[in-house]
Amino acid sequence: MLSHLMRCMRCPVAYHTGDNCVAAGSVVITPHIIICSNHSSSKKNGHLTSPVNVGWCFICARGGRLLCCESCPASFHPECLNIEMPEGTWCCSECRAGRKPHYKQIVWVKLGSYRWWPAEICNPRLVPFNIQTLKHDIGEFPVFFFGSHDYYWIGRGRVFPYVESDRNFAEGQMGINKTFKKALEEAARRFQELKAQRESREALEQERNSRRPPPYKFIKSNKPVGKVQVHVADLSEIPRCSCKPTDESPCGRDSQCLNRMLQYECHPQVCPAGDRCHNQHFSQRLFAETEVFKTDRCGWGLRTKQDLKKGDFVMEYVGELIDLEECRLRIKHANENRVTNFYMLTLTKDRVIDAGPKGNFSRFMNHSCSPNCETQKWTVNGDVRIGLFTLCDIEAGTELTFNYNLDCLGNGRTSCHCGAENCSGFLGARNAKLKPKKRKLKPENRQTHEYFCFCCGEGGELVMCDKKDCPKAYHLLCLNLTKPPFGRWECPWHECSVCQCAAASFCHFCPSSFCREHDRGALVPSALDGRPCCSSHDPQNPLGSQSDLNRATIKVEQPEPSEEPGE
Repeated sequence: MLSHLMRCMRCPVAYHTGDNCVAAGSVVITPHIIICSNHSSSKKNGHLTSPVNVGWCFICARGGRLLCCESCPASFHPECLNIEMPEGTWCCSECRAGRKPHYKQIVWVKLGSYRWWPAEICNPRLVPFNIQTLKHDIGEFPVFFFGSHDYYWIGRGRVFPYVESDRNFAEGQMGINKTFKKALEEAARRFQELKAQRESREALEQERNSRRPPPYKFIKSNKPVGKVQVHVADLSEIPRCSCKPTDESPCGRDSQCLNRMLQYECHPQVCPAGDRCHNQHFSQRLFAETEVFKTDRCGWGLRTKQDLKKGDFVMEYVGELIDLEECRLRIKHANENRVTNFYMLTLTKDRVIDAGPKGNFSRFMNHSCSPNCETQKWTVNGDVRIGLFTLCDIEAGTELTFNYNLDCLGNGRTSCHCGAENCSGFLGARNAKLKPKKRKLKPENRQTHEYFCFCCGEGGELVMCDKKDCPKAYHLLCLNLTKPPFGRWECPWHECSVCQCAAASFCHFCPSSFCREHDRGALVPSALDGRPCCSSHDPQNPLGSQSDLNRATIKVEQPEPSEEPGE
């Protein structure tokens, strides 16, 4: 955290407070101000800080033609680093990254003509007073030699880190000095002590962090970043519903509010229901009562503190509004820093909500392959907003989840621990056990018509009847019409030939038909499979009189225009 940093007064370098981060050799001015070890003055008038490089490669532990670091004792074969021998000065990757020795670190020290000796870097405040008063410069720090238990001030150019495998350094070697052997034993023992302290401290820190969610800034509405804008509509552009303030629940979930059906939120200055409007959950922030809690396997989650019914509004998903370019940059930065938690939802084609740095409780809702909530896009005051709504009845104390529908980037996939029966195992992946449902194609409901006129029995340019399941077609001349009827048109076969009411009985051989009031005795069975025929036909030979029928015409009134489109 920025408030717990120790900053150098001469350069931009800063460290966390404590012996585990502050570079050894830094001079403490105040609890938050230091002069870092980069400003060493002993380089010009002393030889102790000049680096003494080892005679073996730090990678393969063999000698030969070595590339030596100008800041620390590290040496490498250029071949081991897969680089060419550079010209001029060169620093190793550790030094270029700014990693320095720190207090309470076990190191190997080169002093004078003595061999590399194990020692511990000590904080100057914790060494004997006579050691503190010894002459030293910025960048130098006291070391405690194991075995001999002596102290000395040294610079980073003559120390390199001790690793756990160095405890076996003396195995198989003859004639090892007893003091050096004792030093190796003490160094190995002290290394394990410091390792145990570090692991205990990290476990304690992890437990402390697990008691509270990771830091973020709580906001109540979306905050645009950069060139992104929040759209605001003019009052004249906001749709007006037809609800009335006298309704039982105006603009409510069970009402016929047109705005609610289209997922538009009513505006208080436009809605006829006024203060009684029940379709202003976003603007009034009428969120469900929820709480953040620690789950067993999915980190932090969100659960409801009240009973919820299907279709209830839980809360709005808010965060920073960013464009696609900024979204890609943030994802790239997260991948480079091994950040696996993302809080981004696509709002529109060129805007994304990122609830990572800023947001509300909705950012804690976990993914589930069988969720109890869903996201819906609503238009509020001319701008698109995302709301979370329940998919089923939810009891108080139940975790709230929704399907992230994650679009996986690259080859990496995030494991899913939702525990649902249809869980795919990964976010954004389909369950391989579930067979995709085949879409049933509805048969095309094409109405077929006859290719000859029902009046004269001849073909040509015909007018089709629009009544469902009626195949009849007619010539305009046979209908006594000069132009095709406009709109939806039903042929005269569906009207009583006597009173023009809806027909109930039909002649099979001509457009004559009769209603229930006039069908008594009007139709008789014919010899042709018993098909009904009217008095215009001979029941024994109903098709024999077709020539007389061909000369007949039917008088039909021009129908009134209809709002329903014709074919």
